[in-house]
Amino acid sequence: MRTIALAFGALLGVLAGQAAAQDYPWKPDRPITLIVPWAAGGSTDQMARIVASELESELKQKVVVVNQPGASGSVGTKGVLEGAKDGYTWAAGAAVDIGGYKVLGLLDSQLKDWHLFFAVANVNTVSANPNAPFKDFGQFLEALKKDGRNVPVATAGLSSAGHNMMETIRKAAPGVEYRHVTYDGGNPAVLSTVAGETQAVSQLLVEMSEFIKGKRLIPLAVQADKPVTLEGYGEIPPVTKWLPNMPAPLNYFGIWAPKGTPEPVIQTMDMIWKKKIANSEALRKYAAARAALFTPISGAEAEKEAMKMVTQTVWLYYDAGKAKVSPDTIGIPRPQ
Repeated sequence: MRTIALAFGALLGVLAGQAAAQDYPWKPDRPITLIVPWAAGGSTDQMARIVASELESELKQKVVVVNQPGASGSVGTKGVLEGAKDGYTWAAGAAVDIGGYKVLGLLDSQLKDWHLFFAVANVNTVSANPNAPFKDFGQFLEALKKDGRNVPVATAGLSSAGHNMMETIRKAAPGVEYRHVTYDGGNPAVLSTVAGETQAVSQLLVEMSEFIKGKRLIPLAVQADKPVTLEGYGEIPPVTKWLPNMPAPLNYFGIWAPKGTPEPVIQTMDMIWKKKIANSEALRKYAAARAALFTPISGAEAEKEAMKMVTQTVWLYYDAGKAKVSPDTIGIPRPQ
């Protein structure tokens, strides 16, 4: 009997510890909405649905993912920014997008206007349809230099990861031009190249990994300074093999709520990020399978890391004549 009593006591202790761990400052009493400002199936959508499931298990409340694409993600993001700041509506996406909207004149918002929670960092990639007249990145560059205006390259639109990569390539390789074909999200952009509507697609590796493994796309290069290994395929060469000085900052993805959201909500999310998200096997497996990096960071650290790509990208827009606002007028100095 004493053994049973001790075991029962130990069980109560474990249950009490679990209850205490879940005793968050904020206890939502209705479903939470997570706005994905891009089409279903893309990189943001993939990440957001895993994060939503992890949040549900901690908050004991439904997290509903809603796709609201339009204007390079700014439509859905604007709805969250201008909506009720009560913690019940969040946005998802790439940090470089919300960091660049103001410079592009799409939305009056910057990174500093949001509470940031990152889950993964994705790798920008250029891939080609197997029937395209180029089989590696070197041949792709030559095609863009020779007759780029007639080489259709798909992206998820202005300010998307793919567009940023193509503009970085254009700056790093004088004489490069391309015909920019835009879609409402990474998934439809990738599908356009798989179907042969476009010759190449510049988007995130996570969005095209299954098509690469299935030999329906040929990966030409990743925006990195070393090869990236895709599980089930092998190594994809870095763009720096051809363009040694091309920058390759990390592209962080996550969820965020606007500043002004009640402190208990943000404290709760921070606790969940440190406890649940930082140890999420689902996110680890997702990242490993698609050659993404598992990066569960938040707060000031997240803003500092994200500004590396934001700074490089907004000045790229400015130098290409696509900026509506000069970055230095909103506190983003030109990178050295």
